[in-house]
Amino acid sequence: MLNTHTKTREFKFDLAHYVRALFELMKPRVMSLAIFTCIVGFLIAPYKSVDYWYAILSIAAVALGSGAAGSLNCWYEADVDKLMSRTCLRPIPTGKLTKKEALIFGVISSFVSVGALFLFSNIMAASLLALTILFYVFVYTIWLKRKTPQNIVIGGASGALPPVIGWSIATGGVSIEPIILFLIIFMWTPSHFWALSLFKSEDYKKAKIPMLPVTSGVEATKKNILLYSILLFPVAVAPYYLEFLGIIYLLFSFPLSSYYIFISLKLYRSKDSKEEKSLSKQLFAFSILYLFAIFISILVDKFA
Repeated sequence: MLNTHTKTREFKFDLAHYVRALFELMKPRVMSLAIFTCIVGFLIAPYKSVDYWYAILSIAAVALGSGAAGSLNCWYEADVDKLMSRTCLRPIPTGKLTKKEALIFGVISSFVSVGALFLFSNIMAASLLALTILFYVFVYTIWLKRKTPQNIVIGGASGALPPVIGWSIATGGVSIEPIILFLIIFMWTPSHFWALSLFKSEDYKKAKIPMLPVTSGVEATKKNILLYSILLFPVAVAPYYLEFLGIIYLLFSFPLSSYYIFISLKLYRSKDSKEEKSLSKQLFAFSILYLFAIFISILVDKFA
């Protein structure tokens, strides 16, 4: 009896370990951003013809779809993930999962998430989720990432779609408002990832991924970060001037976007390598806070 009990406990531990590895494979931090922006897009939509439980199940389907895309990304990039300090502890490089397991899980999750969203919501939302997964896997991961330093500029479109999906869950369609939310994330993405690539440039060089610091150097990267932070500003404040959001949103978005430019300008003017590394880390951290704060301010403005 003692041996049987021990084996049962070991089986349960292994199962929990395996489930945790699958969850890590889905890139939970990236998934949390997709879920959050999707929920914001849903909540601010003008009308909601969705049952309460169907809405929850629809958001869960989007989360699964985001995780599926992340899983397929980890499957395809397992060879370079093991070379980079930022990604070497992912489930495939550490041996927690095999590439075959990741591929099977990613494919099944993709079909289940799109099918569930179609079942619980509508064809527009399901089509947008399918587009998001396909774009992230085939356009960004397989086609662009190892071929061009503009990988993150074009590939960023997939990460910008969740608020549009949330809006379409509520309304069954797409209008100018969710497109603005899409553009905010789309214009934010390059500076966010290029800031990361500045202090992780050795990783990208080792993995032979053509991120901007590797192909064009530090100065060109800093210049592009500043350019995109400036381009982000009018897009970020546009909801107020287009009368989509009110003064509360402007009081958040204006100073946040101004400070984003300030840090980017400070980074651009820096000539000391240690200061550059410190400022790039600061910008990367602030960029995450920035996007969450922008979308929180959207909710506050809508429901205040």
